Amino acid sequence: MVLSWDITKLAGPVKGKYFDCYVMIDIFSRYIVGAVVHASESAVLAAEMMRTTFGIHGTPQVVHADRGTSMTSKTVAVLLSDLEVTKSHSRPRVSNDNPYSEAWFKSLKFAPVFPERFGSLTDARVFIAAFVEGYNHSHRHTGIGLNTPADVHYGLAVGKAEDRSAVLAQARLSTPERFATALDPKILALPDSAWINRPVEDPVAAEGITQLAA
Repeated sequence: MVLSWDITKLAGPVKGKYFDCYVMIDIFSRYIVGAVVHASESAVLAAEMMRTTFGIHGTPQVVHADRGTSMTSKTVAVLLSDLEVTKSHSRPRVSNDNPYSEAWFKSLKFAPVFPERFGSLTDARVFIAAFVEGYNHSHRHTGIGLNTPADVHYGLAVGKAEDRSAVLAQARLSTPERFATALDPKILALPDSAWINRPVEDPVAAEGITQLAA
């Protein structure tokens, strides 16, 4: 399991006041394994989130992050080292080496329900908890075959894909005029793997590039 994590700012009740949302995501299933909101950013709080997350979902093989202060802190590095987790970071001055976390933050902040400001820390925590629950269990992601992150994360996607295929096949038999061919409709397949910077064939070009797979 490869986890990506990052911290994003949430606007508080007045200008200049922000809360910090810490998020960890499984890059293969897109499942949000950990999400907490605090009044500030700190390596201690980040490590606390990791301990809690690993206790629930298991210890990953790799944890990837950008090069923010908390991400590169000694506190986090010691925790991951003690747990024998490989620590990975984005390349210096490269803004798109943590794509899964950044994509999720975009989904969060461009959602129609995302408020301009949060009235309190409690409001922010309640909103993020509800949003994560909906994203994990209701959102059908095209990158994982229109399954929900929870179905992929917990190994339910293959069985549900078979059920979906059977329903589509029955629909073709019942109403063949609605289908352009005599073949059973196909459903989107799950990806074989997920990457942060897929390897390139040229070893010289690949030198120094973060390459993580899940």
